[in-house]
Amino acid sequence: MFHWFEKRVNPYPDTHPKQPPAGFMAFLWAGTRGMRGLILALIVLTAAIGAFEALLFSMLGSVVDWLADVPPQQLWEREGDKLLLLAGILLASPVLIALQALCKYQGLFANFPMRLRWHYHRHLLGQSMGFYQDEFAGRVSAKVMQTALAVRDCVLIVCDILVFVGIYFITMVAVVGAFDISLLLPFLGWLALYVATLWFFVPRLGRLAQATADGRSLMTGRITDAYTNISTVKLFAHTQREAHYARDAMQDYLGTLYQQTRLISGFEIVNHILSMGLIASTAGLTLWLWIQGEVGVGAVAAATAMALRLNGISHWIMWEMASLFENIGTVQDGINTLSRAVAVQDAPDAKPLQVSQGEVRFEAVRFAYGDAQKPVIEQLDLTIRPGEKIGLIGRSGAGKSTLVNLLLRFYDLNSGRILVDGQDIAHVTQDSLRRHIGMVTQDTSLLHRSVRDNLLYGRPDASEADMIAAARHAEAHDFIQTLSDPKGRQGYDAHVGERGVKLSGGQRQRIAIARVMLKDAPILLLDEATSALDSEVEAAIQSSLYRLMQGKTVVAIAHRLSTIAAMDRLIVMDQGRIVEEGSHAELLAKGGLYARLWAHQSGGFLGEDAEVSIQAVM
Repeated sequence: MFHWFEKRVNPYPDTHPKQPPAGFMAFLWAGTRGMRGLILALIVLTAAIGAFEALLFSMLGSVVDWLADVPPQQLWEREGDKLLLLAGILLASPVLIALQALCKYQGLFANFPMRLRWHYHRHLLGQSMGFYQDEFAGRVSAKVMQTALAVRDCVLIVCDILVFVGIYFITMVAVVGAFDISLLLPFLGWLALYVATLWFFVPRLGRLAQATADGRSLMTGRITDAYTNISTVKLFAHTQREAHYARDAMQDYLGTLYQQTRLISGFEIVNHILSMGLIASTAGLTLWLWIQGEVGVGAVAAATAMALRLNGISHWIMWEMASLFENIGTVQDGINTLSRAVAVQDAPDAKPLQVSQGEVRFEAVRFAYGDAQKPVIEQLDLTIRPGEKIGLIGRSGAGKSTLVNLLLRFYDLNSGRILVDGQDIAHVTQDSLRRHIGMVTQDTSLLHRSVRDNLLYGRPDASEADMIAAARHAEAHDFIQTLSDPKGRQGYDAHVGERGVKLSGGQRQRIAIARVMLKDAPILLLDEATSALDSEVEAAIQSSLYRLMQGKTVVAIAHRLSTIAAMDRLIVMDQGRIVEEGSHAELLAKGGLYARLWAHQSGGFLGEDAEVSIQAVM
């Protein structure tokens, strides 16, 4: 039975996740997709349980009246049928409780947030590079985890607790009113004051809950940022600085918690005063009516018992309402991140990219980051012929890496277009575009998984032999064989640590090169691909890189001009424009910027002093 209810919700649907709506109620409603039938069953069962519990007090009053009016020896004879009915109802109630518990806990409690995390995570994986450049990774992941739980709790509190309380109170009013209409006065008076108390405290708790959720995300983000960049923290001896940086966020978070707990304490005190007033007024009124002969003993017992029960329920409601508004604050905080539109999306009619030759053409490309007025790339035209190998040269900020990012469609153009074999990359699917492009970057980042997993990221269906061959070509096989991790995994099974921190820069770079070799894409991008390698290792794998380039369209970026001098054509950029192009020999013969940059190099490196602007050199 447990298993059947657990399978009523699929936590990992294959359907592509839609962008979550920005409105609060719409966000919650969208979150219930795929679970609404089970939620409706939970509501119906909860309503039945609430009505049953209130009717139970009516039955208690009837039993007390029977005991007062019927001689013991005649009780079964006169009221036997009603006693059997009462016994049957009591015996049947566990079925309601069991079904409600199965719907709530087996069906929804674990599956609900996991399904939401699955949707949110896949949606965020599709976000643009710009989105992640503006956010803490830890902050984003915290919001995925927190918001999923908060949505579940909001829905369950409303559908479970509030439905129970609503039906219970309505039934209770009907029962008490049946004894004597005047008995409703204490309950209605208590209800009015209790609602006013909720009206005062709960919205304030909600506003503080949103601030608390945001403070918690910021605190988590700062702590995670320090752990992610722990080598930098230690390199600059800033452990205390980072501790104080996190403490500032902790202090802000603690301040909101203090405000929140003050309101909760005030709510608790007022709630207790109201509950005691309800019990005293109900007991006093029923006793007075009994003395007047208006009600029986059963009415005194039932009404007083209901007042006592409301005392417990009111505390429960208080905490659940506080929890509800805390979760509402968490959801509202998460909406700001999770409902953000994806900046770079596939066109509605996007088709997979088909690469037959590998020609790349930039036509009147203009691009600026965000709302920046000054473009990084300005009216750039460039055609890279199939199989041609070009080198991009220019000082920092010239637009070289931006041009590569635009080819990968990490960002959309402001104007112009980029074509691959005549296909506008804005009209093909992003995944198919990137599958046809291999890239090795200067800042190599590896996944915190095994070496094998990192290599096979290039081509998951590659054989073991192909993987090892790629590692050999990249001069990585020998050092991989020596790797081990604290869990005893060795060689290709050893884990490399977060972002590959257990490996040297050169080792990470060689694994990255092997990964791209395994991918064997027709277009190859090299952004300072050998920058982390020493001269001996670079020389050893240079021939492998040249072999990798065979038959591919290649775009290489390097400050060390000697590494790209042998390219078919060199493109010199400055301020987002192409200012020179030609082969190494042609550019040297021109005696222009490239020739001057070449002359400034010492040992093949372009120093900071040599990274001069066009105006300074020309």
